[in-house]
Amino acid sequence: MTDKKVILTGDRPTGRLHIGHYIGSLRNRVMLQNSGEYTPYIMIADMQALTDNARDPEKIRHSLLEVALDYLAVGIDPAKSTILVQSQIPALNELTMYYLDLVSVSRLNRNPTVKNEIKQKDFGQSVPAGFLIYPVSQAADITAFKADTVPVGDDQEPMLEQTREIVRTFNHTYNKDVLVEPTGYFPPKGSGRLPGIDGNAKMSKSLGNGIYLADDADTMKKKIMSMYTDPNHIHVEDPGQVEGNVVFTYLDVFDDDKAKVAELRPNIKPVG
Repeated sequence: MTDKKVILTGDRPTGRLHIGHYIGSLRNRVMLQNSGEYTPYIMIADMQALTDNARDPEKIRHSLLEVALDYLAVGIDPAKSTILVQSQIPALNELTMYYLDLVSVSRLNRNPTVKNEIKQKDFGQSVPAGFLIYPVSQAADITAFKADTVPVGDDQEPMLEQTREIVRTFNHTYNKDVLVEPTGYFPPKGSGRLPGIDGNAKMSKSLGNGIYLADDADTMKKKIMSMYTDPNHIHVEDPGQVEGNVVFTYLDVFDDDKAKVAELRPNIKPVG
C-alpha cells in the first residue's frame, strides 16, 4: 500500500508544446514528480485531439511523438511518471459513455472554458459533438486513475469543476463512494499564463503565436525580435509603457533577478 497522492494530467497532441505549456503546467509536473509524494500519470490525449481534428488524423499521429519528446526534454522521467496514450485504453471510452448519461446538454453548453474555445476556433453552429463533450472524457480520464491531484493551467478550473460534479452525481446516484473528487494544482497567482508573442492574451498552438520547446536558437531569436511590444513607442527616445508589453511580461516570468529586470525599464513611464 502507498499513501502517495495520484496525479493525472496531460496534453492534446495537436502540435509541439510551447513555453506557455511549460509555465502553465509542465514545470509543476516535473516538480511534483521529483517530490516523491505523488504517483504521476501523464496522458497524451489523442482521442480528445481528434474532436476538432478528425479530418487530419496524420497531424495527431505525428504530434503524439513530438509531445512525448517534449515531455522528456523538460524532465518528465519515465522511471518516476507513467506516460500513456489515451486511445490505448478502451475502457476510457466506455466510462465516458456512462458519464454522458449523467450530464445534461445545457450543462455542457455552460462550461466557460469550452465556450471560449468554441469562440476562438470560430465553430459557429458547426461545433463537433465530440468537442462539446470532451470535458466528460476528461472526467473519465481523471476518475479512472482515481486521481486526486490535477496539475493544470489556471484557465482549466471549470473543467475540474465539471469532473467534481460528475463524481458527486455518480456517487449519489449509485449510493457508493467509489469515485474520487479531484483538486487542481495551479501555478502561483499571476504566473500561470503567458501571452502570445503577437500580444494575444493567450499563447496557443492554433493561433501560431508561441515559442516552442523544440525551436532552435535562430528560430527563437527571430520570434523574439518580432514580438509585440508597445505600438506607441515609435522612436527610441520616446517613453514606453509596461502595460501590454509582452517582452516585460516574459522577463518577469523567466528572469528571477528582479533588480536586473528593473534596470531595463529606465524609459518606461508609469501607467495609470
